[in-house]
Amino acid sequence: MKTLHVVGYKNSGKTTLMSRWVRILKEKGFTVAVLKHHGHGGKPDMPDRKTDTMQFMANGADATLVAGGGAVQFVWNEEPDFVQLKQLARYGTPDVLLIEGYKAEVGEKVVFVRDEAEWETLRLVQGRQLVIGYAPMNVDCIHIHSREHVEQIDDWFIEWIGKGNGDETV
Repeated sequence: MKTLHVVGYKNSGKTTLMSRWVRILKEKGFTVAVLKHHGHGGKPDMPDRKTDTMQFMANGADATLVAGGGAVQFVWNEEPDFVQLKQLARYGTPDVLLIEGYKAEVGEKVVFVRDEAEWETLRLVQGRQLVIGYAPMNVDCIHIHSREHVEQIDDWFIEWIGKGNGDETV
């Protein structure tokens, strides 16, 4: 399974990029899983409180699993560690796992940078394969100067998918 993180500050373009890459991968016949770090503070949006799931949670369930119509929804009332989250995301044995965030975790990464202040923090990210946006001339990986260079970014990704790197086991 190929694994790639996309990291950067809030509203830098991570979700837009990953959504496009999911579409590209699906068009090429790959199976794809996505793991996202909810970095906006607090819990992610939950289902409406009137749903069965939320009634179960309100009455003390630690987890609920709802299946039907070809889909499954899982709500767990604790946050597992990163390794456990990756194991959950890998359950269907996808060809590719795209991870939004988790910049401190081990793995190959695409880094979005908008300015020098962001670079001061993000330059320390390990596993950089591609930097999109601001970066000084001596960046130690491939650098695409703007997230508007969509074709160039997607070409890099397609080439990365074809390489032997990015393989991971847990």
